[in-house]
Amino acid sequence: MESKDVEPNLYDRNCGSRQVLDRIGDRWSVLVVLTLADGVKRYSELAQRIDGVSQKMLTQTLRGLERDGLVSRTVHATVPPRVDYALTDLGRTLLPLLSSLQAWATGHLAEVEAARTQYDTRP
Repeated sequence: MESKDVEPNLYDRNCGSRQVLDRIGDRWSVLVVLTLADGVKRYSELAQRIDGVSQKMLTQTLRGLERDGLVSRTVHATVPPRVDYALTDLGRTLLPLLSSLQAWATGHLAEVEAARTQYDTRP
């Protein structure tokens, strides 16, 4: 835990700000937040939308995002139980940043692929 008198330092591995950056910069976290941008989703909807995520990683990611106050988890008393996930107000503050990141990744994909090809074929 950091003192309130200490300035956050992203470059210090023990700094809380670094831990927050690690959470929101994680590929699964980014995809979960972007998937929840258009509203509440069930676990199965998240798993279906995010290709390649394992059950273990999705569960860990959702727990971490919930712990950090970015995602809420609501359990409905039905049979079988229904669990919904949604962005919190704090989680919604990430959307402009992650939407920009998404736009950059898709907008510069051709350039990145060309750079990879050039790198991979150099002598």
